[in-house]
Amino acid sequence: MMFHYDIKIEGKVQNVGFRFYAQKKAHELEITGYVKNMKDGSVFIEAEGEEINLNQYVNWCHKGPPWATVTDVKVNKSPVMNYRGFLIK
Repeated sequence: MMFHYDIKIEGKVQNVGFRFYAQKKAHELEITGYVKNMKDGSVFIEAEGEEINLNQYVNWCHKGPPWATVTDVKVNKSPVMNYRGFLIK
């Protein structure tokens, strides 16, 4: 069963390769959607996939790439959008 998570990651998460590594991890876990930087300095992700994979993805978001310092991760379930692929916006 497919689920859709809206994920907001706060901390030192821009200019550290977060979007690139978020896309790489999404591909590994067969997650579709997108990632983008927000004006407030956070990173926003819409992610779709199997619940077990999404939960692994959220766990990764709590750490991010080695240069990131994640201070908060907020997750909300939303309706499935049927994304194809995972884009960096």
